Amino acid sequence: MTFSEVRQYQFGDDVRSIDWNVTARYNEPFVKVFEEERELTMMLMVDVSGSEMFGTTNQFKKEIITEISATLAFSALQNNDKVGLMLFSDTVELYIPPKKGKSHILRIIRELLEFKPQSNKTDLAEALKFLSSVMKKKAIVFVLSDFITEDYEKTLKISGNKHDVTGIRVYDIREETIPNLGMVQVLDAETGAVSLVNTQSKSVRMAYGKYYVQRVDYFRDTFNKSGCGTLSCRVDESYVKKLLGYFKRRG
Repeated sequence: MTFSEVRQYQFGDDVRSIDWNVTARYNEPFVKVFEEERELTMMLMVDVSGSEMFGTTNQFKKEIITEISATLAFSALQNNDKVGLMLFSDTVELYIPPKKGKSHILRIIRELLEFKPQSNKTDLAEALKFLSSVMKKKAIVFVLSDFITEDYEKTLKISGNKHDVTGIRVYDIREETIPNLGMVQVLDAETGAVSLVNTQSKSVRMAYGKYYVQRVDYFRDTFNKSGCGTLSCRVDESYVKKLLGYFKRRG
């Protein structure tokens, strides 16, 4: 057990934990609070924007993100660690403070399965700002997203200096390139904009491929420069092997 803080005495507290020096100073009872040294806090930051509702194989990205989140949450439950949840779009849609217990984990999973976001857009920087405001102590943070967003390097650096952060990028194989299908009507899942795209054009396909690579590079470079870990999981691949390999390398 290690000392954590001093707080006012509450009914039911063990009188042996009273800090007599602080009690004498303020003329009212205060107790010392201790916590287990190995006790960890895990925060799951989950992207619930519109682009997660995409998948060309058996599952959407959202479903894989939910499965990975549930796996991490149950792993923390086995270790008796606290787990919190933040669902974000371009704002923080839901925040559940870290807590222990099976019923708490089941609530988190229920929210992951059933929550309906108010916005389809993404703003990771806003979510990271919120993280810094609510998580005062060091935590293990997993950011689960397809990372179709930009301009989060400053806030990520602040979070990376304080917490152990890992970005888990979930993507679909069809996002990597545009096939030659002629004129195609394309819907932007986050803005709702509809466009006609000439996929027969080689320059259009090359421009998209270049954009995709730049987006992935930005994710990896930004996380690495901030001292954070990265992991990429394709929807049609086993995320279990990816997670085990990542933790083995970290260990």
